Amino acid sequence: MIQVLPYQPEWAAAFDIEAARITAALGSALLRVHHIGSTAVPQTRAKPVIDILLEVGSLEVLDQRAPQLESLGYEAMGEFGIPGRRYFRLDDACGKRTYQAHAFEAGTQHVLRHLAFRDYLRAHPARAVEYGETKIRLAERYPNDMSAYISGKDAFVKEHERYALRWAAETGLLVR
Repeated sequence: MIQVLPYQPEWAAAFDIEAARITAALGSALLRVHHIGSTAVPQTRAKPVIDILLEVGSLEVLDQRAPQLESLGYEAMGEFGIPGRRYFRLDDACGKRTYQAHAFEAGTQHVLRHLAFRDYLRAHPARAVEYGETKIRLAERYPNDMSAYISGKDAFVKEHERYALRWAAETGLLVR
């Protein structure tokens, strides 16, 4: 069942702990690590899965270091539908997803869009609330259909991602 919860302050602390584990495992292959997704936006609701953005200098080097993430319990999924990405997921002992790591080469459009969207929602609380309400409606409508839930968010995300990229360029407030 798809669960969408109010913002939980402990999500930030959970990110910090996991970011430290990943940083230690990947060493110099990792340039920066960011908390992204709805669990990184205090004004919105989220599925209780921490999304992590890994900026790397080289996907080839990351691929060589994938066993280090696997030793932390992550499953390496390759591009998983997005060219230029490496996707890793971590489930708890009960099989419930707890973390997702999306790795891209530093400075790519994928990195910029994720950070701009996060920062835009943080700076525009009404949009963050609207996004959370959209997710609640979708979870109620499709409680057991993750594909439909994700598809239902797509229009909102794409529209506001465009606003976010323009906002980030105009304000120079893209926080890295």
